[in-house]
Amino acid sequence: MSYNYSVLERFLKYVQIDTQSDPHSSSCPSTEKQKKLSSVLVDEVKAMGIDDVELDEWGYVYATLPSNTEKDIPVICFCSHVDTSPETTGKDVKPQIVKNYQGGDLVLPGDTSIVIKAAEHPELANSLGHDIVTTDGTTLLGADDKAGLAEIMDMVAYFQQHPEVKHGKIRILFTPDEEIGRGANKVDIAKLGAKYGYTVDGETRGSVEDETFSANMAKVIFKGVNVHPGYAKGRLESAIKMAGDFLAALPKNEWSPETTEKREGFVHPYEIKGGIEETEITMILRSFIDAELDSHEQRLHALAAEVMKNYPNSSYEIQITEQYRNMKNVLKECPHVTDYAVEAIKRAGIEVLRGSIRGGTDGSRLSFMGLPCPNLFAGGHSFHSKTEWISVHDMQKAVDMLVELVKIWEEKGE
Repeated sequence: MSYNYSVLERFLKYVQIDTQSDPHSSSCPSTEKQKKLSSVLVDEVKAMGIDDVELDEWGYVYATLPSNTEKDIPVICFCSHVDTSPETTGKDVKPQIVKNYQGGDLVLPGDTSIVIKAAEHPELANSLGHDIVTTDGTTLLGADDKAGLAEIMDMVAYFQQHPEVKHGKIRILFTPDEEIGRGANKVDIAKLGAKYGYTVDGETRGSVEDETFSANMAKVIFKGVNVHPGYAKGRLESAIKMAGDFLAALPKNEWSPETTEKREGFVHPYEIKGGIEETEITMILRSFIDAELDSHEQRLHALAAEVMKNYPNSSYEIQITEQYRNMKNVLKECPHVTDYAVEAIKRAGIEVLRGSIRGGTDGSRLSFMGLPCPNLFAGGHSFHSKTEWISVHDMQKAVDMLVELVKIWEEKGE
């Protein structure tokens, strides 16, 4: 596609705005600073000559690219999220551009102990000759998902600059708090008014994903007996030690993120807090099969019950919260939505990579809210870390894909 892309300039601008979400905040958005980027996006949409755009009180951006075809085309939504992961700082991001990458490791200038190693990042071998954007090594980059934002915005710019290219009505949705699992919480599906959607939040060039994990969160709470340590013999039962015994009982060679791959599920403790009287472990439970989540829960109960045999006067409980479900359950009923994306990737001159997400996207929730929503590549790699990177070529190819996808919907309709 011959086009003067704006995706890099937009991306470099967006990543320098701190938008980390906060899982410990109960507000929506979880951090007010996310709205700063959302406001920038609204202003940019207006500058492109589009009046139907708004930022609501929850930090969601809705915008409309009006149809210019006489055909009756389903309304399609493209969605990305403004927030970045709480796991690594996103403040004062200093993006670096490695021009014409020719292979080898990338030592990051802000902290030379941080190295993007070619051996650990095999996709670098598929990016020879590309311009590569990295951080300086002191923060994450934010390609997850500011690359998606920039690509959707550049797609809109393309159609605004090429009114001769026919397309149906396109709705744009930018969400907060995706990284903490709340990205779809306040989406107004009726107001959005789209029949199908696509999140632009994937990784490797050419990837399209119509399946995610199903996900639950578990809070494992141990309640002990607190006694003054000077007089505790035979009486004190420490919830901290119960939690420690429980964590030590988790399998070492299976059932964890670090020991599983492909279609294997896992459980993952990621936060612990408390004291002698009560200690709480927060865990995530993941599987591509819904029923397997129940098996995960029962296995946790069995491990905890075994631990509690050594603490006869104490107790435990496990609280389960549903997070999202495998979007394949919805998308299998409308396979053409994914098929059109596959065709768009091919038209953009890219090899198609079909896959399943070992995680979730806003599309997981949106699919069950009535908006079937596969996930498309944005091009980033090593998300949530200081070694995050992205190819400018891949961002441009993502724009090509989005343009072709919109054109396919106009050509084929349903």
